[in-house]
Amino acid sequence: MRRLRTALVGCGKVGQTHALALSSLPESEFVAVCDANRDRAETFAARFGASAYTDVAAMVNGSGVEAVLIATPHPLHAEAAVRAAEGGAHVLIEKPMAATLEDCDAILAAAGKARITLGVISQRRLYEPVRRMKQAIDAGKVGRPVLGVFQMYSWRDPAYYQSDPWRGKWATEGGGVLVNQSPHQLDLLMWFLGDVEEVSGYWANLNHPQIEVDDTAVASIRFRGGALGAVITSVSQKPGLFTKVHVHGSNGASVGVETDRGATFIAGVSEIAEPPLNDLWTIPGEEHLLAGFQEQDRAKFVGVDAASHYHALQIRDFLQAALEGRPPLVSGEAGRTVVELFTAIYRSQNEHKPIRLPL
Repeated sequence: MRRLRTALVGCGKVGQTHALALSSLPESEFVAVCDANRDRAETFAARFGASAYTDVAAMVNGSGVEAVLIATPHPLHAEAAVRAAEGGAHVLIEKPMAATLEDCDAILAAAGKARITLGVISQRRLYEPVRRMKQAIDAGKVGRPVLGVFQMYSWRDPAYYQSDPWRGKWATEGGGVLVNQSPHQLDLLMWFLGDVEEVSGYWANLNHPQIEVDDTAVASIRFRGGALGAVITSVSQKPGLFTKVHVHGSNGASVGVETDRGATFIAGVSEIAEPPLNDLWTIPGEEHLLAGFQEQDRAKFVGVDAASHYHALQIRDFLQAALEGRPPLVSGEAGRTVVELFTAIYRSQNEHKPIRLPL
């Protein structure tokens, strides 16, 4: 099997998760890391036997890098992605794709010009209960999906925002709960129900006075296919309750997943304590299957490190896609739709009106 020469940009917390995958996957020869902090880059590189850089272009050219995984703070994604693409490297970006649509479009333009493979991390698509839902919806088992609901009641304490200087600020994080904690489930909602046509939304900071950005947001959505959607997302519930995505169909059947229990995990810091599970399954003739699904997924959870396993699955899919010349599981275009949706929610509050998409 041919291996791609891979590299990591951003040697912070989530970078550790990606580096472990890049150093172990059979499709990857992990050769270089890049970080604005030279000492951190060199320490990180020594751990994985890689070369250290502080400049993306120099890294791609100097180490013959063929695929780059970007794990910097969100507003810095575009610069690194464009430089990597210009050097001819395939690019996989940690969620969200970027903090602004302008940055997303710059990345897409660079990827198109260079004809490289572009993807965005959304590893919860690979959770077994999520895949089970997708298969049921695609098979028409709920009829036509007509209502989708994303609820997150999670928690972030002051220490979380103090752990990195870029957190909690508009200029360096690009937003709050919508930009950082919600992209996975916003992606799932659109994966299940399709493109968004119109959104009305509000955001607030309920109990985190030490930060500038939103810790809570709500939105009403109309999908292009006619379905409706609702979003309630918050990191203001101590110690964290649950995160769920439910889809209800035209035949009255419903399917759902609890992707996270309690506070969502922090990559490189905390572990996933409980398995993702289907928590709703009323497909006619299959109602009795729910307990068995949960038993299967609890057994699977015991045998893997969920905080890294699903990242590795998606990174492997991306590397295989680059080698095979096919689209990855989550494309750059799919990553952009998430940024477009949270941008529309912010814009709806700012302009005091529903916002039609595309923006």
